[in-house]
Amino acid sequence: MVPALHDDPFAHLPGAVLGTDLDAGVPAHYGNPLGEQRALVERGAIVDLGHRSVISVAGEDRLGWLDSVSSQRLTGLGPGESADALLLSPSGRIEHALRVIDDGETLWIIVEHDEGEPLLAWLESMRFMMRVEPRERSAEFAVIGSLSEPVAQAAAPGGVPLVWRDPWPAVAAGGYQYASEPEHPGAEWTWSETIVARADLGAVVQAATVGGGALSGRGPGGTTRGGVAGMLAVEALRIAAWRPRFDTEVDERSVPHELDWLRTAVHLEKGCYRGQETVAKVHNLGHPPRRLVMLHLDGSEAVLPRHGAEVWYEVDGERRAAGMVTASGIHYELGPIALGLLKRTVPTEAQLNVDEADVVVAAAQEVIVPPDAGSVADVPRLPRLGR
Repeated sequence: MVPALHDDPFAHLPGAVLGTDLDAGVPAHYGNPLGEQRALVERGAIVDLGHRSVISVAGEDRLGWLDSVSSQRLTGLGPGESADALLLSPSGRIEHALRVIDDGETLWIIVEHDEGEPLLAWLESMRFMMRVEPRERSAEFAVIGSLSEPVAQAAAPGGVPLVWRDPWPAVAAGGYQYASEPEHPGAEWTWSETIVARADLGAVVQAATVGGGALSGRGPGGTTRGGVAGMLAVEALRIAAWRPRFDTEVDERSVPHELDWLRTAVHLEKGCYRGQETVAKVHNLGHPPRRLVMLHLDGSEAVLPRHGAEVWYEVDGERRAAGMVTASGIHYELGPIALGLLKRTVPTEAQLNVDEADVVVAAAQEVIVPPDAGSVADVPRLPRLGR
């Protein structure tokens, strides 16, 4: 369980406005979300991710065990190396998204806050005779995010700093990218999440903001410190990088292909795991039923669609449902943008609309997962019997 808000020094910084819903408990912003995006990109600002859950798995069998139940190859993970992994249902639906790092003695997992307890219970149920010991560690450790260098106060109980580096900037070994954009925006997403002892959070905040305001502090001799940024800034930059997030893009029907998550979280050549049959079938023979898109929103109404807002289009004057918005934000360069999940059959050239608070927001789609994603295997068609 994540400690109470009054234990979090980020929440007491000048201008801090706490988030709600998915990001409740950590600052949404400090008064200037667009400036905070620039601080993240240009000055190495840090982000309070204290609402993340941290789970450790000790024991000799930890890597082989998690490898056998997840979508990612983890048996060769070296000390300090990071991985992106999914736990799938038997039918291939996404149940958990894991940020994984091993320190040579213990495997560390970072997940969204609402995944922590159910994930720990599931891991405990899957132990059998394996030499593994899953433990909830969120009361001891917090998580700090950054697009620049990890914070210096990284915890290192096994002698290796616990820094998870997001593999999203490139296609991981064994992965596959459906997006056809020659310059994938994920190449700019140099995101990391550092596990720190909660007792050290005060020192982390002090180092980031000493000598100045929350947004951009100055250290001794006038050297610029990165400052801090809120979750609104992170979300806008994540959306622009086409990076899926479990709490927003995933629902009970989601398969990895729809979100282009084969790019980093699925190893297509590893051994058997739960949900593998669906992963292989959709990738080699079928098409994902939905596809992730980025939406460029009309900002004239000053309305940002909420998570779950309906996306639709018209055909011969008739309204047709297209899908839903999963996340939205205002980017410091691109303006209002969103990620959305659309039906595969929605034309890529369709002019889309989003319903939000009795306002219709026009939206232009930028294709991430194309309608013809999948069917990678070149299987010859057999002639019909009698021909």
